Amino acid sequence: MKSALRPLAWALPALALLAGCNGGEGTKPEPHAIATYADATWQDLPSVTDTDLVAGFQAWRNGCEKLKRDPVWAATCNAAAGVPADAAQVRAFLQQNLQVYGLRSAENNANGLITGYYEPVYPGSLTRTAKASVPVYGPPDDMIVVDLASVYPELKGKRLRGRLEGRVLKPYDTAEVINRQGVKAPVLAWLTDPMDLQFLQIQGSGRVQLESGRQLRLGYADQNGHPYRPIGRWLVDQGQLKKEDVTMGSIHAWAQANPQRVPELLASNPSYVFFAAGTDSNEGPRGSLNVPLTAGYSVAIDRKVIPLGSLLWLSTTRPDGSPVVRPVGAQDTGGAITGEVRADLFWGTGPEAGELAGNMKQQGQIWMLWPKGAALPEVPKVP
Repeated sequence: MKSALRPLAWALPALALLAGCNGGEGTKPEPHAIATYADATWQDLPSVTDTDLVAGFQAWRNGCEKLKRDPVWAATCNAAAGVPADAAQVRAFLQQNLQVYGLRSAENNANGLITGYYEPVYPGSLTRTAKASVPVYGPPDDMIVVDLASVYPELKGKRLRGRLEGRVLKPYDTAEVINRQGVKAPVLAWLTDPMDLQFLQIQGSGRVQLESGRQLRLGYADQNGHPYRPIGRWLVDQGQLKKEDVTMGSIHAWAQANPQRVPELLASNPSYVFFAAGTDSNEGPRGSLNVPLTAGYSVAIDRKVIPLGSLLWLSTTRPDGSPVVRPVGAQDTGGAITGEVRADLFWGTGPEAGELAGNMKQQGQIWMLWPKGAALPEVPKVP
């Protein structure tokens, strides 16, 4: 989740590890076609339970802290503040203030990919020990970040990262170099397994379980500027796993069986994520909108298609086939979350959420609820 939870990458192991992500990884998105916002009505939306309606609305409204500064959302957010947690009143407010648009691909397809991500918890220490020897770094002291939009406005959101050598800005170290020789950066914590660090970077955020019982929260802070290359794809290319068998569990099992090849596996992904220590609270991790994510009601999206902070209506299924229909807040992004009908649903913290997220690779539809009278977002053309 880029951003604090970035880039997330996304947490779905099978896809994130094959196709790339973060929420948690800061990758260069692939070009995509122009989205179509199809006119729709409230009657076109699949029905939702009162519980999900209120919970989704409240999750989205949490983002109004940031959206109030946006002229598109300011009036709607100010009015939303006074809506009580009552399904009838939430429904009336939404229908009075928002217009429904169905998201469509350039091929006019209403179906897209819905995946899941989560906040992992890994064992570790605040000091290096014989067992905990894998450093989790904060942003390096010698890394320079150049915001290209300051010179080229059309490159909004694009940044260069590197190190000065004399008067020349050179690319920053790859993950292989950082893993081998370290980096000039503060160490926030020490993990017990290098694969835990890799998965932490893919998710974009997580917690370190300390022996004292305390959990240290870590959030995305920055990235080394190199593109994310999924380690699952490397294992497939090496003939170590079949594409359909790639999951976080299968990769971790391979690493345990082949410890001597783990450095080679990790070196296949040049991207490296740096973290920041967060508050030890029970809130969800903060996403790209910099508000706490709500388990089951916050999603990562492609902000070229869906503006960050938007209210969406999601219709998909859990891995067991049971329906998931609810409003959700577009409160995060991820390097591999690209496309017109695409969302990554945040499932929460810990192993149970991780299992659900790891099996989430569903088809689904998305509607965007947009303030009445406001111009629709401009979607960039294919490069």
